[in-house]
Amino acid sequence: MQEYFKIFLDGYFGYWNYLVSEILYPSWHNYFWWVVGLSVVVWLLELAFPWRKDQAAIREDFWMDGFYMFFNFFLFSLIVYNSVSNVAVELFNDFLGLFGIENLVAIQVASWPGWAQFLLMFLVADFIQWNVHRWLHTNPWLWEFHKVHHSVEQMGFAAHLRYHWMETIVYKSVQYIPLAMIGFGLDDFFILHILTIAIGHLNHANVKITYGPLKYVLNNPVMHLWHHAKHIPEGSHGVNFGISLSLWDYLFGTAYIPNENEHEPLGFEDLEQFPKTFWQQITYPWNRKK
Repeated sequence: MQEYFKIFLDGYFGYWNYLVSEILYPSWHNYFWWVVGLSVVVWLLELAFPWRKDQAAIREDFWMDGFYMFFNFFLFSLIVYNSVSNVAVELFNDFLGLFGIENLVAIQVASWPGWAQFLLMFLVADFIQWNVHRWLHTNPWLWEFHKVHHSVEQMGFAAHLRYHWMETIVYKSVQYIPLAMIGFGLDDFFILHILTIAIGHLNHANVKITYGPLKYVLNNPVMHLWHHAKHIPEGSHGVNFGISLSLWDYLFGTAYIPNENEHEPLGFEDLEQFPKTFWQQITYPWNRKK
């Protein structure tokens, strides 16, 4: 027990030192400033080439979504997630050790070229995320958390990171074992993280990009706008679940783009009753009236 408590405390101090270093010492491998930089670049694209030309530069909930971005990416890890996840990983490894299992690697790809490992990692991670995303829509309990993300009424880059912290736990937990079973030899997945953030920012941005024929592979703002649409096909729990790739939606029949109406109403039924402040939104799943 003492060992786990030490891991817990080390998680706090370790992440605090990491975050301070990220903020004070910008570099090309600096996650914090890459997120800030990408956000500014995509926001400037929105201002220069707006799809919804009547949408204000400082759109509705702009500042709250900006806070969500920093909370979900950095503050949540500082408050508890980094420490708890470190303990959880150690407990899981100790549990495997009871059965003489030292690691979960089942597929050895460390000898593959770096680009091939990167591509496999990207495809596997995105397919898992696509399935988790569908689950967030089909499971009534998880949907109450995912509503936070769908409470966006005006799309913009920062809407990408308006989501409940419970989603981080669900996504990371489901991804952990499948990705751990692949013996990646890559030492640094930094580029993958940055690429995913860039695509996510663009998908939520007030710009019109369809990528031509590549729309059947890459998610895009037009397709993702319909994921957030208030009115979806009757009987469905949602459409266009792709995170970075649209490929899975076209393969499994969940793609839906009836038109390219930039003013399609967003949200869900009874959205007007959904809380409007950060604290009310993150406590909503537990405080809502049954």
